[in-house]
Amino acid sequence: MTQKSPVETRHVGADEDGLRLDRWFKTHYATLPHSRLEKLLRTGQVRVDGGRAKASTRLKAGQSVRVPPLPDAPPPSAPKRALSKANRDFLAAVTLYEDDDLLVLNKPSGLAVQGGTKTVQHIDRLLEAMGDGPETRPRLVHRLDRDTSGVLVIAKRRSVATKLGRAFQTRSVRKIYWALVTGVPKPPQGKVEAALVKAAGPEGDRVRKARPGEQDRAQSAVTHYAVVDRAGQAVSFVSLKPVTGRQHQLRAHMDILGHPILGDEKYKRGHSLPENVQNKLHLHARRISFPHPSGEGVVDVTAPLPEHMRQSFALFGFDERLSGEQSGSGP
Repeated sequence: MTQKSPVETRHVGADEDGLRLDRWFKTHYATLPHSRLEKLLRTGQVRVDGGRAKASTRLKAGQSVRVPPLPDAPPPSAPKRALSKANRDFLAAVTLYEDDDLLVLNKPSGLAVQGGTKTVQHIDRLLEAMGDGPETRPRLVHRLDRDTSGVLVIAKRRSVATKLGRAFQTRSVRKIYWALVTGVPKPPQGKVEAALVKAAGPEGDRVRKARPGEQDRAQSAVTHYAVVDRAGQAVSFVSLKPVTGRQHQLRAHMDILGHPILGDEKYKRGHSLPENVQNKLHLHARRISFPHPSGEGVVDVTAPLPEHMRQSFALFGFDERLSGEQSGSGP
């Protein structure tokens, strides 16, 4: 049986300055589902310095956070959920790099990073069973879509997450994605600069290019792209470098460009998959590099392609070495 907590007013710590509100809640109320938090925010039950806030609100040290009664909160005496051997083996198999501060995983396609409606198994759930408390519990510092594979950075404790959060905010993190797309983008190198808004549709929420009059809720989004190779006019191997990190940004931008990513059911613009290509999203977070949060050196990690993309590379005759990028393996 769960225990209903009283209304609380908590203050943001100095080491939490710049932390997103949803991640602040994940730190202090790890069992609270993200969908539940969103509802509390929509109804104004969670407030920051007395005002309404969003999940993406960046907190400042010293601010007050009103926390309403949380029926989802477990009793204080609830035992810590242990990480099963199967989950330990899974994490070991997908770990690309690890040190005292960081864990970098090669997230498989199809596995969610965070929970939501009808999502039980996800990376964040595995992290809940690690660490000895809020300060030492590993935590996410960025996200990947469920169907996007590749490098995912995890901080091993809150203080490291705060430093990395600032790095992502200041765009000192370099991210490279690989994708296979329909057709051949022209010019072969360019920039997509299209602000995005979230909109409901028959296939669920998706983002699209903002229209006139929607600037107040639009998010600026910028992506650099380059065609690495092509199979005639049918399919291209592209390298994508996002400047911003909006939800579904790369998928929406390639759709806006007229060249949706193969296997993207949400942004396929009426295109069908080529023969013998697996119906899975062909988008992979290939490489990430950023200053180590300790202040010493640079973390530079590359994730190998998932099996379905390796098969498609072989089918179209694409060579990974053509990208001209040297693989990274750590600091």
